[in-house]
Amino acid sequence: MEPVRETHATLVDLLDRVLDKGLVIYADVIVSVAGVPLIGINLRAALAGMETMLKYGVMVDWDERSRAWERTERKKKEVSLIKGEETILKMIGSHLYSEGIYTAWRSGQLRLTDKRLLLYQKDFDKILFQIPLKEIGGMVIKREKYFTKEPVEVLYLLFQGNRITQLRSADTNRLKEAMEERMKLEGLPFLPESDGRILKLVRGEEKVTQKGRMWCQAPGQTPGGILDNDWKAGYLYLSDGKLYWQHDFDQKTMVEIPLDKRTQVKIETRDLGGVLRRKKLLVVSYNGVESCFSGEEEEICEWEKTLIKIISNQSTQVEMETCPQCGEEAPTDELLEEGCTNCGWVSPKLREGAVKTIA
Repeated sequence: MEPVRETHATLVDLLDRVLDKGLVIYADVIVSVAGVPLIGINLRAALAGMETMLKYGVMVDWDERSRAWERTERKKKEVSLIKGEETILKMIGSHLYSEGIYTAWRSGQLRLTDKRLLLYQKDFDKILFQIPLKEIGGMVIKREKYFTKEPVEVLYLLFQGNRITQLRSADTNRLKEAMEERMKLEGLPFLPESDGRILKLVRGEEKVTQKGRMWCQAPGQTPGGILDNDWKAGYLYLSDGKLYWQHDFDQKTMVEIPLDKRTQVKIETRDLGGVLRRKKLLVVSYNGVESCFSGEEEEICEWEKTLIKIISNQSTQVEMETCPQCGEEAPTDELLEEGCTNCGWVSPKLREGAVKTIA
C-alpha cells in the first residue's frame, strides 16, 4: 500500500479515516541524556471507532460487559415518588416544552399518580414536566397534523386559570379517562370538555389581527437534534398579544413570541450573501433570543409599526388576574379590593376585614 499525499484533506477527513479504517502504532522510544539511556518506552497501540474494533475482534468482551451493565442500570432507574404516593398509570409520551421562542416536544415516560401527572426521562434521570392533579382545571383531546401529516391525538390541559399545556401519549384517550376518574375520586373540580371557556382556549378560537407571507430564520433544532438556522418560508401571524410564525411544510408553529416589555422590535440591514447584500429584516428579540423575518420592505415597516404600538400599550395596561371561582379576567386591584363582579367571589383578606367590621 503506497502512501498518498492529499493536500486538501482536513482534520475532519483525518478523524473520519482513523475511526473508519483504524490506526496501529508500534514505537520504541529511548530517552537519553549525554548519550546515557535513561528511559525506554515500548508502545503498541490501536486507535479506531468501536465498530471497526469489534469487526476485527478487539475489545469484544469489554463491549458486551459495558452494554450489559448499561441495560441493567437503566432498568434500576425509577422516578422518586413522594412518600405515600402511588402510581396509577404509566406509558410512553411527550410534552410540548415552550420557553420564549423555543418550542420542542420532549419525550419520556408519562406517569399518573394519585397526586400528580409527570413526564420522566430515564436516560437523564430527570422529571421534564409535572403538574398536581388539583391544579388541572380541564382537559380536551384535539387531533392535529405534524410532520407525518397524519392526525395525532394531543391532550390539552387547562391549569392556573387560563394556561394551556400539550401532551401526547401511546394511548391519549386512556390517559385522559384515568385522569378524570382519579380527579372525580379525589373530589377535584374540573371543567367538562363541552365548557365554552376551555373550548375557546384550547381549540384556538382566537382573532388574528394581522397576517403576512414571511421568510423566517430562528434558532431551533431538526428532529435529529441538529442545530438549524436555515431560512424557511411560511406565514407570520399577530393574535391576542402574541406573534407567531407557521412553517409552510407542515403548518406547525415554529416561533411563538409574547408581546410584552421584554420584547424588542427593530429593522436591520444585513448581508445574507449572494445577491442579497443589503437586505432589510424585521428582528424580534425576546429575553435576548432573536428571530429574523424577511419579506417585502413596505410590509416589514408596517409590521414594525404595529408591533411597537402593541408593546407600548402593553406596558401601560392595567394588570389583569383570573377569578379563582369563575375563571373570568378582571383588574387585579379590583379583584382584591372589591371581589369579582361576575360571580361574587371575595378574597379571604377582604372577607376577614368584613367580619371584623361587623364584630
